[in-house]
Amino acid sequence: MPKFTKYLLVGSTESYSGKSAVILGLAHQLKEKQLDIAYGKPLGTCWSDSHPDGMDEDVKFLAQSLNLPLERIKKTLFFLNQKTVQNRIKGEDTVDYRRELAKYLDVAAGELVFLEGPGTLDEGSLFDLSLLEVANTIDASVLLVSRWQSVLSVHKLLSAKWLLGDRLLGVMLNDVPPEEMEIAETEVRPFLENREVPVLGILPRSALLRSVTVRELVKQLKAEVLCRGDRLDLLVESLTIGAMDVNSALKYFRKGRNMAVVTGGDRTEIQLAALETSTQCLILTGHIPPTELILSRAEDLEIPILSVDLDTLTTVEIIDRAFGQVRLQEPIKVECVRQLMAKHFDINRLLATLDLQTAVTLP
Repeated sequence: MPKFTKYLLVGSTESYSGKSAVILGLAHQLKEKQLDIAYGKPLGTCWSDSHPDGMDEDVKFLAQSLNLPLERIKKTLFFLNQKTVQNRIKGEDTVDYRRELAKYLDVAAGELVFLEGPGTLDEGSLFDLSLLEVANTIDASVLLVSRWQSVLSVHKLLSAKWLLGDRLLGVMLNDVPPEEMEIAETEVRPFLENREVPVLGILPRSALLRSVTVRELVKQLKAEVLCRGDRLDLLVESLTIGAMDVNSALKYFRKGRNMAVVTGGDRTEIQLAALETSTQCLILTGHIPPTELILSRAEDLEIPILSVDLDTLTTVEIIDRAFGQVRLQEPIKVECVRQLMAKHFDINRLLATLDLQTAVTLP
C-alpha cells in the first residue's frame, strides 16, 4: 500500500442523511483536481440481485457515476439484514470482520479512499463494524453527515464528537430549509466550531433531491397504473391531498409544483383541476375507477394515473416515507448534487485537514 493513501470514512447520525450524495459530490470535485480516488462500502445495505457479485446498489451507482476502474472499487464485506443479524446472534457467523476490513490496507488504493459508513453511529456494532470501530481499524478520518432537524441537531453532533474524539474530521449539515439557513450559518456553525466540531459544509434543502419518481411510488404503494405507464420516470417533488371543494383545490394546486395528488376515485372535478396544474401523477383511492373523460385528458397531458388499494391516510404515510428515504439515481440529481457541493462545501479545508493539498492539481 502506498504510504500516502488516506481513508475518509463518511458516516451519519441517522439513516438517509445523504452520505452517498456527499461522497459523489466530493469525489467528483477531487477527480477534477486529478486526485486518484477509490470508493467502498464495507457494510452493505442495498442488495442488488441484478449484479453478478451481489454488489451493493450504492457502490454500483457511485462507481458508474464516477467512472471508477475495478481496482478502485473496494469490496463489500457483507450485507446487513435480518438473516445476517440472526446468523451472528446464533453463532453461525464467526467471521472476524475487523480482520477482513484490515485487508483493505493490503491493496494499493490510490491517494484517497472514500468509505461509506453505517447508517448510524452504532449500526454494525454486532459485527465489530460500527463507525468508530471501522475508523480505528483502518486509521480513517470521519466526516459526519447530519440531516438538519432544527437547532436541536447540535445534541447529536456534540454526542458524536464525544464518541469519535479526534477521529472526527468535521461535519456537514444537510437538507437545511431556506428559512433556517441563517440560523445554521450564524448560530449553529460558530457554536460547533467553538467546541472543536469543524463545520465543512451547510447544504440547503433541494426539492429536486428530495423528489421521487412515479415508478418508485408505484412500487411503494403497490399501485395499479391505469394510464401513461411510459411516464413513470417523472419526478414528484410534493404531495397534495384533494379533499376540499373544487375552487379551493384549484387555488391550492396552482401553488404546487410537480405534485402527486391523492384524491378519491369519485372526485372527478378535483381530478380535472389537478390535471390542469403542475401534477406529475394522480393517485386514486376508494376502488372507484376514473371516468373516460379523466383517462382521456390524462393520456393527452401524459400524466400517469395510479389506483391504490389503500385508504388516504395510509397512502399519504407511505408517500411521506418515500420522500424521506429517496436514493440518488437520476442524472439530473447527480448534477444538482455536484453544484450544491461545489458551492456549499469547503473542499480546500477538507484537503488541508487530510494533508492532501500537494496531491491535487490546482485550477
